[in-house]
Amino acid sequence: QVQLVESGGGLAQPGGSLRLSCAASGFTFTNYAMSWARQAPGKGLEWVSGIYADGKNTYYKDSVEGRFTISRDNAKNTLYLQMNSLNPEDTALYYCAKAKSDTPYPYPYEYDSWGRGTQVTVSS
Repeated sequence: QVQLVESGGGLAQPGGSLRLSCAASGFTFTNYAMSWARQAPGKGLEWVSGIYADGKNTYYKDSVEGRFTISRDNAKNTLYLQMNSLNPEDTALYYCAKAKSDTPYPYPYEYDSWGRGTQVTVSS
């Protein structure tokens, strides 16, 4: 079955950087769009970024655009999220998700698999 395993989270200082990875297995990775979402304590799930199956086009929520970069290595079945200029508002549990198609539509029903999440904490 589909499996998504996030890694790379941890503690960062404001202004610092982290690189998240999502190792995918159990499906033809190159055929599907992928997204990152996050959930902060006491808040709902928030979409962060999405990437098309071919990796040519990407989407970002306004608050992270210019600071975060989503990418994928289809040969390695791995999704990445490079996070720069981190601030405390970025503190959350970050999930990767597999879309049902090649397009990362921003709707929950478009995603059929989720990882367990990796914690990102930004604090002085």
